[in-house]
Amino acid sequence: MKIPEFVKNIVKKLEDAKFEAFIVGGCVRDLLTGKEPEDWDITTNARPEEILKVFPDGRYENTFGTVIVPIKEDESKKTKKQESKNFIEITTYRSEQGYSDRRHPDEIKFEDSLDKDLERRDFTINSMAIRINPPTPPLLKGAFEVIDLFGGQKDLKKKIIRAVGEPVDRFKEDALRMMRAIRFGCQLDFEIEEKTIRGIKKMAGGIKFIANERIKDELIKILKSDKAHEGIMLLHEVKLLQYILPELERGIGIDQNRHHTYTVFKHSVLSLKYCPNKDWRVKFASLLHDIAKPQTKRLIKGDFTFYNHDMVGARVAEKIMSRLKFSNEDIKKVSTLVRNHMFYYNVGEVTESSVRRLIVKVGEENLKDLIDLRIADRLGSGVPKAKPYKLRHLEYMMDKVRKDPISAKMLKINGDDLIKLLNIEPSPKIGAILDVLLSEVIEDPELNNKKYLEEKSKELNKMDLEDLRKKAKEKISEKKMEDDKELKKEFYVK
Repeated sequence: MKIPEFVKNIVKKLEDAKFEAFIVGGCVRDLLTGKEPEDWDITTNARPEEILKVFPDGRYENTFGTVIVPIKEDESKKTKKQESKNFIEITTYRSEQGYSDRRHPDEIKFEDSLDKDLERRDFTINSMAIRINPPTPPLLKGAFEVIDLFGGQKDLKKKIIRAVGEPVDRFKEDALRMMRAIRFGCQLDFEIEEKTIRGIKKMAGGIKFIANERIKDELIKILKSDKAHEGIMLLHEVKLLQYILPELERGIGIDQNRHHTYTVFKHSVLSLKYCPNKDWRVKFASLLHDIAKPQTKRLIKGDFTFYNHDMVGARVAEKIMSRLKFSNEDIKKVSTLVRNHMFYYNVGEVTESSVRRLIVKVGEENLKDLIDLRIADRLGSGVPKAKPYKLRHLEYMMDKVRKDPISAKMLKINGDDLIKLLNIEPSPKIGAILDVLLSEVIEDPELNNKKYLEEKSKELNKMDLEDLRKKAKEKISEKKMEDDKELKKEFYVK
C-alpha cells in the first residue's frame, strides 16, 4: 500500500480532531489492484464546517459536502500521476434520495455512519474504504483495514463490474453510471455482471437526461482504452449507442459493394478495432470514417457506390462532435481525417507536387494519422495486408517532400519584402500575390528562390486585386480538380 504522506497527514489531522476518516472510492480499487491512483478521496463523519476548522485554507463551494483542501508543497513529493493536481477532496458521509432528473439527487442528507455513504455508490469495486492504522485490534504500524460491505474485493479478483444493490435503482440515480460501467469494463478489462447488464438494457433511455459534456468525457475514456472496439459494441448491445451515436447505427444492415465483406456498421467498428494509433481522435475517425455511407448509397450499373461519402462524412462527424460538446480542435482533427481518408495514391501516377498538396490539405501533423486511418480502413475490410507497398511508398514520398514549401510562411519572400520591393502599402493584395506564388512553388519547389519570386511579384503587381484573387482561385481550383479526379479513380471502383 503506497499511500502518499499528504493523504496520511490529512487523515491523521481529522482523526486527531476526533473524527473518523477513510480513504474511499476508486483510489481504494487502484491500491488493491497494485495501481497508482490518480485521485485521492477521503470521507469523514465531520460536517463541512468542521472540516474547514481543521483545514482553514480549504474551500466549500457546493451542497454535496465536499471540501477542497490544497496540498502543501512541503507535505510530500508528488508522483507523476498527481503532479497536475494540487488539492484533495474531503467529503462528509452522505446519503441521497430522489433523482427526478436522472442526474442529481433531490435531497442530500449528511450521515454519521460510513455504511450509509458506501451504499450510495455505483459499483462494488468502487464502494470500498480503507482505514489507516485501525486502533482495534492493535496492528503493526503501516497496517490498514479494508471496509468492504458489498463484495468489492471478491469482484476485483473475479474481474467483474457489479452494481451496488439493485442495478435499476443505481441507474435511476444517475443514468451516466450505465456508460461508466462499460468504461470501467474497457479500462480494467472486466466483464459486466449479467444482472447489471439487464439493468442497463432496461434503463438505457435514461441516458437522454445526461448532459452531453458528461457523455463525451466517458466516450473519450472508452476510446482511449485498449478495449475501445468492445466498448462500442457493448454500448450497441445494451441499447445505449442508439442515443449516443445514432448516426453510427444507421449503418446496421447496410451492405456495401463487391469489394466489401461487411456491412457499413460492422466495417466501422472493425476499423476501430484494428486502428494501430493510440490517439483517441484517430480511433474516433476510424469509427466515423464511413459514417455517411448510408445516406450516399446509390445503385449504379449494377453495383453500389457511395459518391462523396468522405466529404459528407466530415460534415456529419462535425455535427456529432459539436452535439457532444467536443473542443473545436478535436472536431477539426477528426473531420480532417474523415474528409481525406479516400486520398488517392498509386505509385508511378502521383507526383511530388500532388503529395505536397495532400500535405497542405491535411496538415503535416496529420500525415501519420491519415495513414493509420487507411490501415484501419483496410484491416476493417478484411484485407490481410495492413500496409501495402503503395502506402509505404507514400510514407517515403512524404518524407522526401517534407521540407518543401507548402505554406506562405515557407516562401523565400514574405509580406514585408513585398511592401519594400513593390513600394506599396499593406493590403489584401499582398496576400493574393503570396497565394499565387505559393501555388507555383508547390508545383515546382525549384521556383522558391528570392530572385524568381521578386520578378514574379513585380509581374503580378501589375494586376488589380480582383484579377489576382481570380488567378489564385483558378490555380487552386485547377489543382483541386486534379486531386478530385485522382480521388474518384479509386472511389468509383470501390
